[in-house]
Amino acid sequence: MHNDSDGNGHGAERERPRPAPPLLPVQARRAAAWCLVGLLIAAVVALVVWLCVELSAAVTPVLLALLGSGLLGPLYRRLVAMKVNRSLAAGLTCAVLVLVVGGAGYIVVSALVDTGDQILSSLRQAAKDLSQHFGAAGTSLDDLASKSKGLVAKFGGTAASGLLTGVSAVGQFLAAAVLALLLTFFFLRDSDKAVRALNDWAPGSSAPKLERMARRGFHSIEGFMRGTTFIALIDAICITIGLLILRVPGAVGLGALVFVGAYIPYLGAFISGAVAILVALADRGFVIALWALGVVLAVQVLEGHVLQPMIQSRTVKMHPATVLLAITAGASVAGILGMLLSVPLTAAVIGVLHELREYYVAGPDSGPDETGPAASAASS
Repeated sequence: MHNDSDGNGHGAERERPRPAPPLLPVQARRAAAWCLVGLLIAAVVALVVWLCVELSAAVTPVLLALLGSGLLGPLYRRLVAMKVNRSLAAGLTCAVLVLVVGGAGYIVVSALVDTGDQILSSLRQAAKDLSQHFGAAGTSLDDLASKSKGLVAKFGGTAASGLLTGVSAVGQFLAAAVLALLLTFFFLRDSDKAVRALNDWAPGSSAPKLERMARRGFHSIEGFMRGTTFIALIDAICITIGLLILRVPGAVGLGALVFVGAYIPYLGAFISGAVAILVALADRGFVIALWALGVVLAVQVLEGHVLQPMIQSRTVKMHPATVLLAITAGASVAGILGMLLSVPLTAAVIGVLHELREYYVAGPDSGPDETGPAASAASS
């Protein structure tokens, strides 16, 4: 009887059906899983971008307020350290922001308005000179200068004839500026309340990690704004002095153009430098144009090898390809405003990703008192 039961047991094991082999190998299933994760991330990003575009009237002042808070945040913290009331410190910081932005805007606009016609005429003359040597390329430059001047004239005529449209645009701009200023005030004054709210609403034990990520992202925006503004000022002063020495017409306006273009890395410097060289070529000749090219290249070398490593060494460093892709994406979404906002926002995202990487490399049990770049970013 014992042998029969053993035989029946072995027979039942032999008759048990084997599981069917998977349709796809393990590598293919892993690739499919990663593709699904990529598609979900792309869908979330697309949804966020679509919401930002649809709610641009509210999103744009928030982003501008973040940039303003990052630019003058150290001044606010210094005032608070001097025992100044938080509301008063935030109000004084906003007043300084209005003076800085308004003064810089007035200088840039007045310089461009005073020398705009001269710069355009010089560009047209440079295009004619180039057309004699390069044919169709110079003609296209001449057409571009003519169309830009015609576009400006058409815009002026349209604004004069369509008064209601112009008033509406100015009203929207003023409303966005006032809202951004008010948000800057609240961001500065209530930053500690925002941190406490983040700690209260964070699920589980993720509050320290989320706080470090938020601080790291804002630290990246702050460093980018301060560093870029200082570098733009130095570039504009150096190029303006060089163009004045070379007696290039419209030197102040070209310097103002360099200052504005510096907020669009690589692309802005290339365009403003090319305009300065073309103006020098048209009014001062080929030799002076070469000297202007030398001035622009010297300033760019100074920026790339001295100013950038010294001033922005503590901020997130981005590869030039990443910067150009961010600028292209920002331009496709929101035009010039998107080009200006895309790089600091990309710096913030990269800072948050670096913080996540440091967190998972160090391990979830490392705690908020860890040393290193993350802690220094959070402390600042």
